[in-house]
Amino acid sequence: MVESRKEEAKRRTDQMVINQGIQPGDKVLDLGCGRGSLLQLLIQEKQVRALGVDINPGKILECVKKGIPVFQGDVDLFLGNFPNQSFDRVILSRTVEHLQKPGRTISEALRVGRRVTVGFINHGFWLNRMNYFLKGSRTINDVYPDPWYESAPVTFFSLANFEDFCRKKNIRIHARVCLDANWKNECRILPNLLAGYVICDISK
Repeated sequence: MVESRKEEAKRRTDQMVINQGIQPGDKVLDLGCGRGSLLQLLIQEKQVRALGVDINPGKILECVKKGIPVFQGDVDLFLGNFPNQSFDRVILSRTVEHLQKPGRTISEALRVGRRVTVGFINHGFWLNRMNYFLKGSRTINDVYPDPWYESAPVTFFSLANFEDFCRKKNIRIHARVCLDANWKNECRILPNLLAGYVICDISK
């Protein structure tokens, strides 16, 4: 129960940071929208024109109950249906690490969106490194509470990995917010080592 409350608090922080970068009335696409809590917030506070995508039928049903326009299916197949610059903002919040081809999906998101917000767990965080170094195993916490054999495949990458990807693909990082281990305060010193979560605003 405590871990569940921690997870909810982290999601709220994530949503508040993303909310700050959205303009009123923006056309927003949330890839991996989950239960629609972020889109619900953006609709209420910024009156955005929202559309969500998720593969989980149960989560899609919860979005429908909230009155959020959603599509159930594969993110990559869905993106292919849109012409260039169809959205003001495309959001990938804690979605990239679960994608089959993250680089391809980010490229498509940048094609259909004027700006893309990417939020991800920084697996270069010091505790993750320490656990692998001392124990030879990954960290079990409120974000990833299940052992590897009971969890979905995840692509582990760090802030440094993401920034290197952006350099190689000529992707511009307009803004970057790095949060500490509890996602409460901004981490300004050695973020690849000390930040637990990162949110980047990017474009081509």
